[in-house]
Amino acid sequence: MPSDLRLTKSELYIGLMSGTSLDGADAVLVDFSSAPRVLGHYHAPYEDSLKRLLLNLSSERQVDILELGQAGIRLSQHYATVCLRLLEQAEVSPSSVAAIGYHGQTVRHCPELEQPFSLQLGEPSTLVELTGITTVAQFRQRDIAAGGQGAPLVPPFHQFMFSTSQESRIVLNLGGIANITWLPRDRSSLSGFDTGPANLLIDGWCQRFAHCSFDRNGDLARQGKVIPPLLEELQAHPYFKMAPPKSTGRETFHLGWALDKIQELGLAPEEPDILTTLTELTAWSVADAIKGQHYPLDTLILCGGGAYNQYLRERIAAHLPQVRVCSSEEFGLLPDQVEAVAFAWLARQTLTGQPGNHPQVTGAKGPRRLGAIYPA
Repeated sequence: MPSDLRLTKSELYIGLMSGTSLDGADAVLVDFSSAPRVLGHYHAPYEDSLKRLLLNLSSERQVDILELGQAGIRLSQHYATVCLRLLEQAEVSPSSVAAIGYHGQTVRHCPELEQPFSLQLGEPSTLVELTGITTVAQFRQRDIAAGGQGAPLVPPFHQFMFSTSQESRIVLNLGGIANITWLPRDRSSLSGFDTGPANLLIDGWCQRFAHCSFDRNGDLARQGKVIPPLLEELQAHPYFKMAPPKSTGRETFHLGWALDKIQELGLAPEEPDILTTLTELTAWSVADAIKGQHYPLDTLILCGGGAYNQYLRERIAAHLPQVRVCSSEEFGLLPDQVEAVAFAWLARQTLTGQPGNHPQVTGAKGPRRLGAIYPA
C-alpha cells in the first residue's frame, strides 16, 4: 500500500452505517487524535422508492441484475450527500478527512453456504468521485475468505472503546439484528456473535400493520400481552440453539417467517399482542444467548436504535435481574452513533496497517486487515 495512505496525518474519519432495519444512512465525523470524539452526526432516511427496492433485493430469492447494479449507485449517491452535508454542518473541508469507512447496505449474508459470501450494496468508486475522500469498503469479504463469518465486525471496536479492568461488560447492539460483545474484566479474551432479531421484526410489523416506522419507546408493545404459543413457535428457530461463532440477517429473520407462524396458529397478524410477542422474542433471545454462554457480567451496555425502546430495555433487564443495564451514552457515545463510529475506526485500522477482525468472534483463521482502499 502506498506510504501516503498508510502514514496519513489526518486523524479525522467519517463512518457510514446502515443496518438491516433499512431506515437510512448515518454518518459521523470522528477525531481519533486522542480518545475518539464525535464532531458531527448526520442522518438521512432513504427515500421510499429506494427503501422498497432495497427491501425487495434483501428478501427476494431471485433479483433483477439491473436493479441490483443501479441500487448500488443510488446508495452511493445518497451516502455522498450525507457525507457532504455532515462536513458542511461541522464546517470541515473534505480534504481534511483521512478516509470514509463505508459499510454499504447488506442485502445478503450467507456465511453458511459451501461458497460463503456476504453482499453489501454500494459503489465505493462513486462515493470517492462525489466526495473527493479516500474510501475504505468491503470489510466483510477478507474475514470470510479467511474462513470467518464476516460478522459481527464491531466487537474489536467495542473492546477498544468500552473495555475496562474494573468490571465485566457486554455491549449489546440492537439494530435490525442484535449482536453482543463480551468484554471480561481481565481482558483475557474477546467473544461476540449475532443473537437473532432485534428491531427487524418489530419495525417490520409496525410498518405493515401500525402505519408507523417503528414503535417509539415501545409504547405500542407495552399495551399488549405476550401470546405464549406464538412465542414458543418463534423460540423454536434452530438459530437460537446454534453455538457461536454465528451471524445472521434478514434472509433468516424476516417478517414473512413470523407471519407464517402467526398464520399456522390462526392468529390475526394485525392484533397488537403480536407486536408485544415480537418484542419479547428479542428480549428473550438476547438474554438466553448471554445466559447460555455463562458470561460473568456486571454491566450491559445498550447501543443501536433499539436502545431507545424503553419497553424493550425493561424486558431485557427483567430477564437479567442481576445486571446493570445502561446506555452507551453513559460512556460518551450516543446509541445511534456507535456502529458508524466503529466503521470509521475500522477504516483507520486498514489505513494504518492493523487488523480489524478478531478470530475468536468470527471464526477466521487469524487476524486480518479488512477492507479495500479506493484512493481519492
